[in-house]
Amino acid sequence: MKASFPTATALILGLALVLPSVAKAAELKVLAGGSIAGPLNELKAQFERDSGHKLTIHFDSTPNLIKAVTSDAPFDLGVVPVDVFKDAAAKAKFAEPTINIARVGYGVAVRAGAAKPDISSPDALKQTLVKAQSIATLPASAAGAYVLSVFERLGIGEAMKAKIKAQATPAEIPQAVAKGEAELGVFLTNVLIAPGVELAGSFPAELQQELLFTAAVAQTSKEADAAKALITFLRSPAATAVIKAKGMNPG
Repeated sequence: MKASFPTATALILGLALVLPSVAKAAELKVLAGGSIAGPLNELKAQFERDSGHKLTIHFDSTPNLIKAVTSDAPFDLGVVPVDVFKDAAAKAKFAEPTINIARVGYGVAVRAGAAKPDISSPDALKQTLVKAQSIATLPASAAGAYVLSVFERLGIGEAMKAKIKAQATPAEIPQAVAKGEAELGVFLTNVLIAPGVELAGSFPAELQQELLFTAAVAQTSKEADAAKALITFLRSPAATAVIKAKGMNPG
């Protein structure tokens, strides 16, 4: 009997060491903008491996993200276009602070091998858009809304309506161009860096604007510490290197 006592004690001590680490593992539900899917999908495995936490990421457009945030469905944090925080009801669902994660500007893509049009000035971009037979973009998103506003600023908003081939997700924009279903893709440049297409260039400076992706923890998250750890990770050198590699600017 005496021989078994140290063994039992060692077992109890071993459990005491193991159980806390198991208790710290969290399953995080993340809401994210569709255009930041490239970096987040690549960083997901690294964060899970290093932290022990598990991530479920739901990517969507800004209008749908606002609906998700303001519904009763639970979530732990958002990595979303800053436009989400411009909605008062959505902003109230997040705890302070908000942390900037990545930003990216707008550009135009053509099918791989096609001649690249001139978009170096507002007038050149206008002429390119007017001559194009069809344009793939995602109107029902923050980025798409800005693209439409540029059309309006150029005085061709009405003319572009008949040419727009609306896509359901950011990833479908370059796919439509690669397949020949649309002559041009007009959206965030990181989305337009994809197989089968080539970036013709970025919007001219007079029309350029960066879409900012911001992170914050949900007010009702039961895993706030783990959510904060993810945000800290997204600001780390390892994460910012991936963000840069995916065509976005950190912070």
